[in-house]
Amino acid sequence: MLDRVVNAAPDGGIRIAGSWLTARRAIWLLVAVAIAVVALLALRLTQALTVKDSAANRPAVPAVSVTQVGVSALPTTVNIVGTIAARYDMPIGVDGEPGRVEAIYVEAGDHVKRGQLLARLNVSVLQPQVANLAAALDQSKAEAQLAEAEYRRAEAVGASGALSVEETERRRSTAVTAEAKVKVAAAQLAEAQARLGRAQVRAPVDGTILTRNVEVGQTATPGGEALFRLSQGGEIELRGQVAEQDLPLLKIGQPVSVMLTGNSRVYQGHVRLLGAVIDPQTRLGTVRVALSPDPNLRPGAFARADVTISNAERVVLPQTAVLTDDKGSYVFVVNAQNRIERRGVRVSGIVQNGVTIADGVGAKDQVVATAGAFLQLGELVKPISLAAGS
Repeated sequence: MLDRVVNAAPDGGIRIAGSWLTARRAIWLLVAVAIAVVALLALRLTQALTVKDSAANRPAVPAVSVTQVGVSALPTTVNIVGTIAARYDMPIGVDGEPGRVEAIYVEAGDHVKRGQLLARLNVSVLQPQVANLAAALDQSKAEAQLAEAEYRRAEAVGASGALSVEETERRRSTAVTAEAKVKVAAAQLAEAQARLGRAQVRAPVDGTILTRNVEVGQTATPGGEALFRLSQGGEIELRGQVAEQDLPLLKIGQPVSVMLTGNSRVYQGHVRLLGAVIDPQTRLGTVRVALSPDPNLRPGAFARADVTISNAERVVLPQTAVLTDDKGSYVFVVNAQNRIERRGVRVSGIVQNGVTIADGVGAKDQVVATAGAFLQLGELVKPISLAAGS
C-alpha cells in the first residue's frame, strides 16, 4: 500500500496530497492523446498523397472536335475537267506534188473565208507544163478542124463518084481520131492545171487559223505535217471527262458553267455531245460542251465545268471526318458514354464544304471531325462541339 501525506489545512481540517501515481497517469494520458493526433494527421496526409499520386498517374481524357450531323439543302453537281478545243479542228496541208513554199498570206488568229489563199508553192516547173499542154490542145483542135473539113468535102464529092467509098471512110476515121486527140490534150491540160492549182493552199471553209506550222522556203510534201490548222466557223467547245457514275446524270442541252484556271469569269455553255463508251482504264466518260467564241477561250487551255442537276436535302460532313480502310469508308462517333464507336458510311458526293453521306449516320450523332485516325474504339474522350457540316 502506497504511502500518503496528510497535511493540516489552514481552517483546521486535513488534506491528502495527490500521489505521484496520479501525476504519472495524467502524463501518460496526454502522451496517448498526442500520439493519436499525430497518427490521425499521418493517416490524413498519407491518404492525400495517395489521391494525388493516383490523379497524377491517371491518363488524361483527350478532347476531340465533334460535329453534330445536320441535313442541308444542297445541289447535285457534276464536275467536268478537260481542255478547250476547236469544235472542228481541220488540218490543212499539201494534197498535190511536193514543192517549196514561196509565200504565206495568213497568220495564226486570222479569220479567213472559204477559198482564200493561205500559202503558195513554187510553180516554176508546173507553169511551163501547163503552157505546153495548152499549146498542144490548140494544135489538136486545129488538126481536128482540118480533118473534119476534109471529111465533109469527101462526102460532098463522093456522091458524084469522084472519090471512092474507101477514101471517104479513111477521111472520116482521120476526123474522128483528130477529135479524140483534142479530148486527150484537153484532159492532160486539165490535169496540169489542177496540179498548178494545188500549188496554192486555200481555206476549205470559213474559219479561224489556229496554228501556222510553215515558213517561207520550207519544202511541203503530201502526207507530211499540216501547214495550218483551221477552226471551222471559229466554233469552240470544252472536251472533258466525267466520272462513270456521273455520266448518266448528264443530258444533251443542259446548261454548263465553265471556268478557266486563273480566271474568275464564268463562261456559259451547254452539253453538246455525250460519249458512248467508258474508258476501261480510267473509268471516265467523255462529254463535249459547246461554248460561244471568245478571245479568252483559246484551244488547249485547261478548264473545269460544273453542271447543276438538282437540289435535295443531304447529310454533309467535313472531309476530315471520313476515313477509309480496306473495309470501306467510316467515321468515328462519340456515344452517350463519351466513348468512341465506328460507323460505316456511304459517300455519295463531294461539295464545297465537305462530303455528302448517303447513309450510316443519324441526325443526332456526334461525329469526330478531325484526328479520328489517332483514336481507339471504346476510348473515353471529351467532345468539343463544332458547327454541323463545318
